[in-house]
Amino acid sequence: MKFRAPLTIMAAASLAGCGLNSVPTSEENAKAKWADVQAAYQRRASLIPNLEATVKGAAASERQILTDVIAARARATQVQVTGDELTDPAKMAQFQAAQGQLNGSLGRLLANVEAYPELKSQNNFATFMDQLEGTENRINIAILDYNKAVQEYNTRIRTFPDAVGARVFYGAKPMVPYQATTPGAENAPKVDFGG
Repeated sequence: MKFRAPLTIMAAASLAGCGLNSVPTSEENAKAKWADVQAAYQRRASLIPNLEATVKGAAASERQILTDVIAARARATQVQVTGDELTDPAKMAQFQAAQGQLNGSLGRLLANVEAYPELKSQNNFATFMDQLEGTENRINIAILDYNKAVQEYNTRIRTFPDAVGARVFYGAKPMVPYQATTPGAENAPKVDFGG
């Protein structure tokens, strides 16, 4: 009976040092950062209808590219990754590929807009470009924050003593960081309409 209290205290201290609180805290932080990434991508997808209305009057070749952008947007918004799927490399790759296709389609459209000064001078297009630039910056920051949270979580579940609690109590698996699907895709497209 006399040893029960010290053993209980030692057991509690041991468990406290095994990541019982820090692992779920890190996991929830990474999931919250992932939600920020998704929100930033959703904002970009929400800008596409404004672009569609602005570019409709352009030449036929731009209409085809616009159609590609709209289709890529539809694909990108269909692929969702929940917080519980952040450990699934295939699901993350599917999401990243869909976002990469949308990014590529937008880049092609914006590159072709250079040939149409009347489109560039429209207030709607200028507003769209400002919003897109801000959104691309938000996406990049959200991805950086998410990857940092994933790195912290993955480090926590792999290092002693947190690894003990992570494996025994949570069955924790490493999360997949966001990676560019094509070289340079992690950078927002640079567009200069200054002439």
